[in-house]
Amino acid sequence: MPSLHVPPPSLPPPLDPGFLPAVLWNRAYAALVERDPGRRRLGLGLVRSGSSGSRHETWILSAGHPAAELTHRYAERLLKFLLWQKGGHRVLVAGAPDVAASLARTYAPGGARAFDAEFMGPRVYRSPFAVAAADFADLPAEQASDLPLGRHLEGCRIGFDLGGSDRKAAALIDGRVVFSEEIAWDPYFQADPAYHLEGVHDSLRRAAAHLPRVDAIGGSAAGVYVNNEARVASLFRGVPPDQFERHIRGLFATLRERWGGVPFEVANDGEVTALAGSMALGANAVLGVSMGTSQAGGYVTPAGGITPWLNELAFAPVDYRPDAPRDEWSGDVGCGVQYFSQQGVDRFARLAGFAFPEKQPLPERLVAVQAALAAGDARARAVFASIGACFGYALAHYADFYAFRHVLVLGRVTSGEGGALILAHAREVLAAAFPALAAQVQLHLPDEKDKRHGQAIAAASLPRLSPPAPAR
Repeated sequence: MPSLHVPPPSLPPPLDPGFLPAVLWNRAYAALVERDPGRRRLGLGLVRSGSSGSRHETWILSAGHPAAELTHRYAERLLKFLLWQKGGHRVLVAGAPDVAASLARTYAPGGARAFDAEFMGPRVYRSPFAVAAADFADLPAEQASDLPLGRHLEGCRIGFDLGGSDRKAAALIDGRVVFSEEIAWDPYFQADPAYHLEGVHDSLRRAAAHLPRVDAIGGSAAGVYVNNEARVASLFRGVPPDQFERHIRGLFATLRERWGGVPFEVANDGEVTALAGSMALGANAVLGVSMGTSQAGGYVTPAGGITPWLNELAFAPVDYRPDAPRDEWSGDVGCGVQYFSQQGVDRFARLAGFAFPEKQPLPERLVAVQAALAAGDARARAVFASIGACFGYALAHYADFYAFRHVLVLGRVTSGEGGALILAHAREVLAAAFPALAAQVQLHLPDEKDKRHGQAIAAASLPRLSPPAPAR
């Protein structure tokens, strides 16, 4: 493949100087396209379900350009980002039959992105995944994205949040938290569906004991949820596929039945993170990023709604070097999970010279690095400085796909001094390399009250109470 001259980052991550920010590669490619008199318009249409869809238009090199092979790299990374941002099981490609053919091969069984095709098609949208050439007139119109979920605080509610190492629940009366609790659990490799069902039910029961009644239940959880169904979630990775279909896919419907059919809504934890940030800040256009067991993303639009998109930024590419770190689940390289999660802390820590027992869990490794930072260890400081530098460049990349003015960053990786370091270095990158964006965007860490209760309050606010039956 022809090389593309990409200026190196002016503030590279100290522990990973080879990091090649996606935003810089894309800008270098766009500059090359701008100089090509035969440049072409490219359209990508993503069909989700029914009439729901998205479209993205851009410009690419002419088919006969000496560096035309770069277009396939550009289009493949672009489509990868769009799929994990907005979702879709059918991709329509307009304006470039050669790109359509290349993407179809890449996303075919046995292709480099076969994992993504299987994930998006049968697992999330329960339809075959396909890539096809089309005319611009065939591309779906961008659908209105705001969903009327959240910000409902009246009545007696329970909010819960399911993570990889703990489950949280809170009881609220008219928006006031009267009880909250965090219980450790280990869901990842539990094969018995009852472990998950009874664990969540136990948290709901414990919260309900502090309410005179339960009017509604709202929850957040890592994974992909469509119409309150668990479609794909790492929390339940240990459950065999047949048991997943029989017991886990409808887990929240089962719980709703147990609780008398009260309004019950579940959303991806990233979406609830963004909603919590919007509610706490009193502002819209919020991108939420949670750096925990994985990387979760969520988005509140400028109009104040959440979206039907996936926003699974863990799988969105942020590093375009060919030998970027590989994600063990998808097999792809350079995706956010290797930078903005406990996995990222572990990777950077080992680059910094930390040694961990072979079987030590990632949460314990994170705690060890955080303790070293608190003790003044320069290696630990370099870990969080590296995460922050990568995050600054990733935010500039995200800004090409999201309209945001606030970024709320939370998760266990941001606990203690590490969170402040991450944001400080991200701000430094934005100010130096993307000053216009830096002037428009504010980065936030939640305060202690929001850390304790913000997610639960936002989750509890998801369901709208059923209107009373008309008098007869």
